[in-house]
Amino acid sequence: MKKLNSVLLIDDDMATNFISKMIIKKAGITDHIETVLNGKQALDYLTNSGQYQKEDNIFPQPMLILLDINMPVMDGWEFAEAFEKLDENQKGHIIIVMLTSSLNPDDREKASNFKAISGFQNKALTLEGLTSIMNTFFPE
Repeated sequence: MKKLNSVLLIDDDMATNFISKMIIKKAGITDHIETVLNGKQALDYLTNSGQYQKEDNIFPQPMLILLDINMPVMDGWEFAEAFEKLDENQKGHIIIVMLTSSLNPDDREKASNFKAISGFQNKALTLEGLTSIMNTFFPE
């Protein structure tokens, strides 16, 4: 399987992040997994601002983001909206997959209306689900 430079997990649920990290490590798709608890922290991370402030103009650009919908501070929809407005040098070619426990079919429909959101998958992340993401968005 292809090796990614890094994966960013955006989810306020620590147990979900723990499970996702374990699956990602087991799959061996990256050596670097970053975890943030809401969309605002994710934007700060991607733009080198806030608690992630750096002076250089080298932005992290993880190859894959797994994004939750329901979070405090800034939810997944607000993040996707703000992400689409970022400069190209901050966005890179990041694949964003919504990883959610929402059973609302409207959420899948809404996700398809965002250019930034490439995929939609139900929680919890599984090895099969991750393999599907990798085969779809990062074919060898």
